[in-house]
Amino acid sequence: MSWEEAYNYIVQKLSVIKEKYGAKSVAFASKSGPEQTFLNQFAYAYGSPNIFDHGNTCPSGYSVALTSVFGNGSISRDFSNCKFMLNFGHNVYEGMVISYARGVTQALEKGAKLISLDPRFSVLSSKASEWIPIRPGGDTAFMMAMVHTLIFEELYDKKFVEKYTIGFEKLKESVKNYTPEAMAKECDISAKRIRELTRECAKYAPHSMVDFGHRATFSPEEIEFRRAIAIANALLGNIETKGGLYFPKSPALYNKLAGEHVAPEFKGSILPKLEIPQEPRIDLIDIKDGEFSKISKTRGIYSKVFKSILEEKPYAIKGLFITRSNPVMTVNDSNEVVEALKKLDLFISVDVYVSDTSQYADIILPESTYLERDEQFLAKNGKNPGYEVRQKAVEPIGNTKPSWQIYLELAKKMGYESAFPYTDIEDFRIKQGYNYPNEMFKLKEKGMNSYGIPLLARDKESIKKFVEKYPNSKANLDSDREFSEVLKCKTKSGKIELFDEALEKACGRGGLTYNNPKLKNEDEFYFIQGKVAVHTNGHTMNIPWLNTLMSDNAVWINQKVADKLKLKKGDKIKITSKVGSQIASVLPTIGIREDTLFAYFGFGHTSKKQDIAYNKGMSASHLLENTISPVAGNNVHTIGVKIEKV
Repeated sequence: MSWEEAYNYIVQKLSVIKEKYGAKSVAFASKSGPEQTFLNQFAYAYGSPNIFDHGNTCPSGYSVALTSVFGNGSISRDFSNCKFMLNFGHNVYEGMVISYARGVTQALEKGAKLISLDPRFSVLSSKASEWIPIRPGGDTAFMMAMVHTLIFEELYDKKFVEKYTIGFEKLKESVKNYTPEAMAKECDISAKRIRELTRECAKYAPHSMVDFGHRATFSPEEIEFRRAIAIANALLGNIETKGGLYFPKSPALYNKLAGEHVAPEFKGSILPKLEIPQEPRIDLIDIKDGEFSKISKTRGIYSKVFKSILEEKPYAIKGLFITRSNPVMTVNDSNEVVEALKKLDLFISVDVYVSDTSQYADIILPESTYLERDEQFLAKNGKNPGYEVRQKAVEPIGNTKPSWQIYLELAKKMGYESAFPYTDIEDFRIKQGYNYPNEMFKLKEKGMNSYGIPLLARDKESIKKFVEKYPNSKANLDSDREFSEVLKCKTKSGKIELFDEALEKACGRGGLTYNNPKLKNEDEFYFIQGKVAVHTNGHTMNIPWLNTLMSDNAVWINQKVADKLKLKKGDKIKITSKVGSQIASVLPTIGIREDTLFAYFGFGHTSKKQDIAYNKGMSASHLLENTISPVAGNNVHTIGVKIEKV
């Protein structure tokens, strides 16, 4: 089939579905990234409000929590200058955001103390000052006790709380019963140790942090856990300080603070802003001040798509259009996802692989890999602003196309040309930065560029250097000689909200509330999972070279438990949850709790590569239930399982 034939088929099917069921009956989903811009524009031009990214299977828990507290889900961590860090399973050495790994390593080289609270002994745990094997799902209880201790032992930064926050007294009332003694049994850490860690963290403040992590969700209480972390950081007064958290500085804000034009202000996107279709979404995040209303409309609750397909509630989804997304491997309860995909009238997959998901598609549109495509200019803001651009290293191998071209060509076929006012990606870039031709040239020459000098708005040394560099900025300092403009939050109050009035009204979660997450029965193990550095999420296990490096994800089991069950390395076990079963090999180790099993996710593929099925290992998604956590809307990645030797 040619591209022309594929486009004609898609246009015909989309037109029929729209006429018969309405545009809302087609959902559009993408892994977050540059390609999402074009998919979302096409969806809105078509008239569907149902756009999604992968967030509810990965990072949306922390971004919703940060949005609740700071009004902004994109806050950065100054890892490299941190002196004391609490880490809850954020394994930066295998999650492979290189800047995170580099930052934590630099902090450790400077003598920072790192405490790893993780049910298993991860690579990060091996580099930590101390590994504490916390109970799965016990993280929330620990954080409740930590916030309680910070407040009631008056270890918090009173001046910061007074100046920059609101809702302290209501927060205090909400945590009054969550003493370390009350929470100790819930997290399996002694009250004494909870207090010691809290006091030590406060001693190093503001150059200390509680890392809010990345991939979630440990338990249904994700929103309480991550909000408690965000609130603890605010209580430590570490916002806009060395070794704490900081807001990325956009060119516009940086120029305003400097009092002069330091950084070019490229357009983020040249695409015209289309009106959001007024039809209700299937995931209910568009209900004003509702439980899920803090979730971004470009993110949504992806896993609800598949329930809507099967149950036709709140209405039927008849078509699905996805880019670089593999829900069969990444959304919980894979069997349910497959059943839903088979029910669709139209399923289109844009991908660089024939994935477990795309093998069910009516049409696969082959996308060029990242080495074969050019992309738009993207903001890369940190302590100072910057931009980056991806440029192809080789011409595409085979008849593939980048997303910007696929959606442009489809839009023309559908009659949506006005929504895509560019001829190619170079035209797109020129329109982004037409006021800055020299900067565009430099950016394409270097690949990335930053402007100005780093700024932390409450760090005396950083402020001194900034004022010396940009004398006009002195007029923007407040009476404490801080750039308080940076800490103006996009919350309703404009301050850091320690108590969320909107969440209180929507679901009674304005303060912090501890609800015991019962994740397993007495006769079961906790099953948890995480990333591995060899592979990229759930995408690359079918690539022959990477599969050769690591083709199996043996399940970690405590050595004592393995001895009791007469299991040795490489033996096969059947793991059964209330959702399904998987066969796995075992890896006995002392580096995991006795009540817990662990496996790297993304294995157990059923798709084929060159007629060879790379399906070694077990699929975590076949064991996990497609549950949705309150407020954050995440899939829960812990479940109770039983095992038997095969």
